Amino acid sequence: MSDVSHYTPDWLRRCFGETRDVSSVTQGDGHRFHPEKALRPAAVLIPVVHRPEAGLSVLFTRRTAHLSNHGGQISFPGGRAEPDDGSPAATALRETEEEIGLARSHVEVLGTLSEYVTVTAYRVTPVVGLVTGLFELSPDGSEVAEVFEVPLAHLLDPTNHQRNTVLQNGWQREYYAVPYGEYYIWGATAGMVMNFYNFLRT
Repeated sequence: MSDVSHYTPDWLRRCFGETRDVSSVTQGDGHRFHPEKALRPAAVLIPVVHRPEAGLSVLFTRRTAHLSNHGGQISFPGGRAEPDDGSPAATALRETEEEIGLARSHVEVLGTLSEYVTVTAYRVTPVVGLVTGLFELSPDGSEVAEVFEVPLAHLLDPTNHQRNTVLQNGWQREYYAVPYGEYYIWGATAGMVMNFYNFLRT
C-alpha cells in the first residue's frame, strides 16, 4: 500500500461493496477476564473524513483524564448500545453525535468490522463511516478532551504498526500500537485499526 493515490472515497466504497472473507488480526482479550454472558454490546464509529485538498483521514478522540475507564487514552467515538438503537450503526451514530457533535447527515455508513472484546467487558462492533461535506464538531467536554485526525495512509502503512507485550495480573498480554506524532494510539483502538488495515489490504 505504498501508493496512496488510490485512497479515495470511491475506493473505500468499493472495498465495502465487495464480498470479502477476512479474518481478524485481533479480537481482543476481554474473554480472559469476563464470562461470555457478562459482555455488553457496544459500537464505535471509525470516521473516515474526506477532505478534497488533503485526502482521507481518520478521526479520533482523546478521552478526558478523569474518566474511570481509559481516561486520557485515544479512542473512536462510541459507547454501549441502548435498547432503542436497533443496530450497531445506530449506536455508533448516536454516540458520535453525543460525544463530538458530528451530525449523522454527514456520515455515510459503509459497513462493519469484526467485533472486538475489551477488558472492560464490552463486545464492540466497529462501524466504518465516510464523513463528507462541511461539518462542525462540538465535543462534550466531560468526555472528550480533544478531537484530531490521522492520515489514512499513516494508519495503513505497516511500518507504523507495533506489537508489544505487557505482564498484567499474571497474564502476558499482547497489544498493538500505531503512534502518530504526539499521539500514542494503542490497545483496543489500535486493535480495531489493525482489523481495518487487514480488511482494506485483503
